[in-house]
Amino acid sequence: MIEYIKGNITEITPATAILECNGIGYSINISLNTYTAIQHADNCRLYIYEVIREDAHILYGFAEKQERELFLLLITVPGIGGNTARMILSALSPDELCSVISTGNTQALKTIKGIGLKTAQRIIVDLKDKIANAGAAGTLAPTPFSNEIQEEAVAALTMLGFAAAASQKATTAILKENPALTVEQVIKEALKRL
Repeated sequence: MIEYIKGNITEITPATAILECNGIGYSINISLNTYTAIQHADNCRLYIYEVIREDAHILYGFAEKQERELFLLLITVPGIGGNTARMILSALSPDELCSVISTGNTQALKTIKGIGLKTAQRIIVDLKDKIANAGAAGTLAPTPFSNEIQEEAVAALTMLGFAAAASQKATTAILKENPALTVEQVIKEALKRL
């Protein structure tokens, strides 16, 4: 198993990062929390979870070991796959997720696309005893509104499987309400609304 990949960031979006390591470019699925942590870096180390199937080799990368541990816990819950776990970790920071699970806050989990009441309850029941609070990931200060922020947010949401038209409508409404939001904040808010 791959523990981590360290290399130069050649491309990055809120959903994927391409790391070049010794002449090989690895396409790695990332969460918004990881994107926030590495978006301004030239190179980084991502802790990896590798999925090997007959038809694909998929890499999930995390800036912090804590986020990878939460991802590994989430995918042990019946009905939660890699992309759903990544969406949960995009909507909530590791500390927020630990807090939501430890307090049994099903409402916060239900705001995430694809998570209904039964799945939210199952996550809490299965993981409540396994969750231990750990350090927080930093967040970026808001940047002035630009069309680039909306374009990046829509691109990330479509990569996560949302319709482009619905993503465009949601991000427009969010930026009208608060034009100072960062790309990550717009996407997190859109994940709650879509």
